[in-house]
Amino acid sequence: MTIRPYFSSSAKVWDDITWVYGIEEAGYAGWEIVADGNYRFEQPENLEKIKEVLASTGLKATVHAPYGDLNLATLNDPIWRESIRQIEVCIAGAGDLTDRVTIHPGYLSPAGKLLPGKVWDLQREALRRIGKCAVEHGVLACLENMISAKEFLCRDVGELMGMAGGIEGIGLTFDFGHANTVGKVPEFLAQVGSANHIHIHDNRGVLDEHLMLGAGTIDWKSVGKAIAARYSGVAVIEGRSVEEAKKSLAVFQECFV
Repeated sequence: MTIRPYFSSSAKVWDDITWVYGIEEAGYAGWEIVADGNYRFEQPENLEKIKEVLASTGLKATVHAPYGDLNLATLNDPIWRESIRQIEVCIAGAGDLTDRVTIHPGYLSPAGKLLPGKVWDLQREALRRIGKCAVEHGVLACLENMISAKEFLCRDVGELMGMAGGIEGIGLTFDFGHANTVGKVPEFLAQVGSANHIHIHDNRGVLDEHLMLGAGTIDWKSVGKAIAARYSGVAVIEGRSVEEAKKSLAVFQECFV
């Protein structure tokens, strides 16, 4: 199966956009735009700069929606609605760039822990609204599995698939770095054929460190081979710098075959 490597860096969202040219020079096929900081889509000048860079390179694009201080599962109605609005704005802007947008699920607030059923319903309703927006703009909004912090929804592959299941316009992003923080890489590998998008990065099994491939505890030779056997599409290598991106790409090219 064919897997195309893209690069993304949430550490670069406040940097000048010229850093992106280094992604192509490093040998990547595309860029996953983290739509935050200097790259938020509601500011037209940001979107124009992104389009200019993509037009002047051979890079393709996917998008990661904003997530800081947003919560699609909060019981606080104004925050819930604003969280949906920001993601819908991102999806509307992404429609001219890509057909994939990754979104984060919500999390349990102290109040939410008292009403887990209500939290589930609110997250599902948020996804229905976001999915409708995604369909309108020709995008698949892919829900991503989360890190080991117990307040997050969708740390488990069954919960991720159950949360997104049956909602038009909603797909799945499998993040194997996140899965490693909860000790569930094998469980996500078993279902990787259901993924619509993939994120890969390394860590030492506890914190979401976003290390370059090979610098943590994930066995990329076995994981890469298993993913390559069951998945076709984009694999976004998430990292901290273009220099680390080059090293991660070398591991990717060796292991994802």
